[in-house]
Amino acid sequence: MPVSTAAELKAIEPAATDPSRIRNFCIIAHIDHGKSTLADRMLQLTGVVAERDMRAQYLDRMDIERERGITIKSQAVRMPWSVDKNAYALNMIDTPGHVDFSYEVSRSLAACEGAILLVDAAQGIEAQTLANLYMAMENDLVIIPVLNKIDLPAANPDKYAAEIGALLGVDPDSVIRVSGKTGQGVDELLDRIVLEVPSPVGNPDAPTRAMIFDSVYDSYRGVVTYVRVVDGQLAPRQRVSMMATNTTHELLEIGVISPEPKPSKGLGVGEVGYLITGVKDVRQSRVGDTVTDLRKPADEALAGYRDPKPMVYSGIYPIDGSDYPALRDALEKLKLNDAALTYEPENSVALGFGFRCGFLGLLHLEIVRERLEREFDLDLIATAPSVIYRVVTDAGEEHTVANPSEFPDGKIKAIYEPLVEATILTPKDYVGSVMELCQQRRGIMGGMDYLSEDRVELHYKLPLAEIVTDFFDQLKSRTKGYASLDYKEEGEQTADLVKVNILLNGETVDAFSAIVHRDAAYHYGVEMTAKLKALIPRQQFEIPVQAAIGTRVIARETIKALRKDMLAKCYGGDVTRKRKLLEKQKAGKKRMKSIGRVDVPQEAFVAALASDMPEAKKK
Repeated sequence: MPVSTAAELKAIEPAATDPSRIRNFCIIAHIDHGKSTLADRMLQLTGVVAERDMRAQYLDRMDIERERGITIKSQAVRMPWSVDKNAYALNMIDTPGHVDFSYEVSRSLAACEGAILLVDAAQGIEAQTLANLYMAMENDLVIIPVLNKIDLPAANPDKYAAEIGALLGVDPDSVIRVSGKTGQGVDELLDRIVLEVPSPVGNPDAPTRAMIFDSVYDSYRGVVTYVRVVDGQLAPRQRVSMMATNTTHELLEIGVISPEPKPSKGLGVGEVGYLITGVKDVRQSRVGDTVTDLRKPADEALAGYRDPKPMVYSGIYPIDGSDYPALRDALEKLKLNDAALTYEPENSVALGFGFRCGFLGLLHLEIVRERLEREFDLDLIATAPSVIYRVVTDAGEEHTVANPSEFPDGKIKAIYEPLVEATILTPKDYVGSVMELCQQRRGIMGGMDYLSEDRVELHYKLPLAEIVTDFFDQLKSRTKGYASLDYKEEGEQTADLVKVNILLNGETVDAFSAIVHRDAAYHYGVEMTAKLKALIPRQQFEIPVQAAIGTRVIARETIKALRKDMLAKCYGGDVTRKRKLLEKQKAGKKRMKSIGRVDVPQEAFVAALASDMPEAKKK
């Protein structure tokens, strides 16, 4: 099929107002399977980025994305392409691959009619590949299977094409083979997109309806909103209404991303672009809201997106208490850019004022914390991640416990913990080791399928609390890095959980308490008491550091008293004089211990509660 050169394409003006010439698609894959590299080649081949401006991971705009080599934010870009001398506009969305950013993927799928399912020709199908594929199928998207990295020496495209063919029920020869690095096969892929992905469907004469699928805050221009037009059209200086927030705005600028923002005369049915209204209040632009014409509004809003349910909770506090208002503003602006983030104010005796934040996983938590520190110049502490429990007392009262300090007193009838359904893909040689790990973490096996003669798919139900610590690390180390993990929420179950209190000199310190399984309580108590013994400075009296379940002490460490040499001035003389001084000191220390309070410095709280999350960094 004849393909235009980049120079010719630049001269072509796509008939963007004609929906039949528009193709909306996204790239979905497991992490590190080459989505961003393939997107780079598409940008080059279609001529929207000049050779001198080209750089690797062009669509990854954040420094943190480029440093880690991962995509965190979905990026939309419009590209021209010509098939049989007919010009088309391709709206591509490059999506993240990590399970923690699956909400970004789900929103991108809702704005498209087709999806490129990208698989590494050296690694094959992974857990997140399957998860993204099932999401695309739920959205009734046309799936175009593609094998990437065919230029690698370790590539085995025939083997993995057969795997994909068996999974999708297609001929293995129909799987397109490309190299995002060299550009081989990318032009054929673009032709297939034009031929197979259906054009968007909508009524240009109906009242305007456009879905907000993303937004970002610009210091100079305010909120920049990214939309997909479903019905009608949008034009500059048009007065529009946001149907969920019931606010009205004037469109100061409207345009497309190609890949830099380019103002246009309007957006029609099926087009993806951006709107600038000049509004500075971040709460007036919500992801999933419907934009409509103020004078001729739509009767019914678009379906929107289901709200993401946080999987992991952590407290985020400013190290300097005066930074609390700055942290609140920073979270508001970051939520605009990251719709999966949830937060609410929280007050800790140890750490002061902060926010209880909900995340989709440990990597999501770490990325949000790092973005807050980098983009808003804040010094923060994040407490150890935890999950939400449902506690029912003997009196029939039900409590939702997101923090150990909220755990109810009195007799407990039942405690319910959240469950996840985990999908683990591993080479068959490591199946025994993976099953042993899952059983150690209280997992219940749901099934086992062979994708091929040497790759196995395991299904387990696992408590979420067992996954948010070092499960991923352990999985990778037991399988030499070959296993992959994906999980989704799967109800709850009753569990034998207990609250472990930490006592300093007999007084409970809520900040150090934790809710753990009874079998792990002793380990937590020993670990935390040893840590506090090393962190808390010695006092004038002996301090017992205890871990207790209710009134039963399960672990103890003792911080020895500072010893002052009372006998320094006693040189020579009768020994009874020395004994008298020592007895006096002993009585004073005993009295001090009974009335004294332990002074725990802020540094000790920070060190004991901070979450470094090394396992997230390795993901």
